[in-house]
Amino acid sequence: MTVGEVAEELGVSKSYAYKIVHQLNDELKRMGYLTVSGRVSRQYFVEKLCYGENTGAAKGSK
Repeated sequence: MTVGEVAEELGVSKSYAYKIVHQLNDELKRMGYLTVSGRVSRQYFVEKLCYGENTGAAKGSK
């Protein structure tokens, strides 16, 4: 996802979206993944921001 997509998805400014992307990329780097500045994995974004289907609440609710 680009910074613009992150900003749109969360309804935040692009400058704040850059901070979020940077933080997520730092986490990915510490786990040994290669990252691209200004972009973040959509899968990781969804997972970290609790929008994914695999959150603890979603698992327990069925």
